[in-house]
Amino acid sequence: MNRAETGRRGEAAAARWYQKQGAQLLAHNYHTRMGELDLVLREPDGTIVICEVKTRSQGMLQRPAAAVDPAKQHRLICAAQGYLQQTGQSEEPVRFDVAEVVPLDSGRWMVHIIKGAFLCET
Repeated sequence: MNRAETGRRGEAAAARWYQKQGAQLLAHNYHTRMGELDLVLREPDGTIVICEVKTRSQGMLQRPAAAVDPAKQHRLICAAQGYLQQTGQSEEPVRFDVAEVVPLDSGRWMVHIIKGAFLCET
């Protein structure tokens, strides 16, 4: 499995995790001028969740979430603002999560969600 396929499968695993928690998938790989949003979901309480999915192979020393540095956070916030404006949801509560996804030897996926991984500083 190549890197792109691993990433796609990791995003699908993270989306399934949220859906099992009752969230509705609103967008997957949503493209804006400022970048791409991996997953956009609505939780049962109405909160919009912008989730950046980081899929890594087993045995990596660095946590996948470490790749979501302040510059990446800024791009995600700008992309999310564009999405929310375009879809008429700019007044909705928003949370930014990071999903760390690792394939297991069994063919299953380990999904670890960091809820509220960073905040939108406006």
